[in-house]
Amino acid sequence: MKSFNKNKFLTLFATSALCFSAINCEQESVQTLPERNWELTWSDEFNGNSGASPDASKWSYDIGTGNGGWGNQELEYYTNRPENISMDGNGNLIITAKKESYNGSAFTSARIKTKGLFDQQYGRFEARLKTPYGPGLWPAFWMLGANMDQVPWPQCGEIDIMELRGQEPHIINGTLHGPGYSGGAAITKMHGLQNGRFDTDFHIFAVEWDADKVDFFVDDYLYQRLTKEEVEKKGQWVYNTPFFMILNVAVGGNYVGFPVDGTPFPQKMTVDYVRVYKPK
Repeated sequence: MKSFNKNKFLTLFATSALCFSAINCEQESVQTLPERNWELTWSDEFNGNSGASPDASKWSYDIGTGNGGWGNQELEYYTNRPENISMDGNGNLIITAKKESYNGSAFTSARIKTKGLFDQQYGRFEARLKTPYGPGLWPAFWMLGANMDQVPWPQCGEIDIMELRGQEPHIINGTLHGPGYSGGAAITKMHGLQNGRFDTDFHIFAVEWDADKVDFFVDDYLYQRLTKEEVEKKGQWVYNTPFFMILNVAVGGNYVGFPVDGTPFPQKMTVDYVRVYKPK
């Protein structure tokens, strides 16, 4: 997703030119893997009352506009207000991006993280969610190295489990950023739905990560495998420390461009659950 002073791609054309691999569509034969036995280590089912904030024992907030729009020239001001982030009383967390004047910004939204509360090295990390829609919207479910305060980005590593351009609601990306392959040179692959859009129904986005590889899934379809050997052809493999999780909806920025007059607001990302497992 976004970190510190990195320049992501300006257009889909630039993305295609710079990315490590190209689009992968749903019509390909389903890929299967040997079944693994997983043990749940952490979860949030978002079963709170309508209007309630996320569980403070599991999530904290990023507030404000960050350094240079969180390093990406984003336009939103992140808040912890219920108007931007709260549970709906039906087992979902709602992150709402709004067009409004707030503390010098033209948009508000929310970004939460498990930093300092939960991190894990290796396992399966997944979320079931429905994305927002519209040009200039940038929802993401992603992870950063828990050592980021001691080791700056991209040396700390970044795993983008899911990010989407709101103007392309049927396509998501899964991406690794690290030393030698960050920003526009990141190792990434698109996955597209042949039918449907990610904003009209729930989908499960996941990675399965171990000492030698990171596998990317949509609805348990493996669309990308990045091995340590493959990554080390581009730079350093830094996925051998714990990582923490982040959920957010950005507005504008280098990756998606800016909202247009026809971009509808407010826009919501609806998250059914986030779950983390380790092998039994």
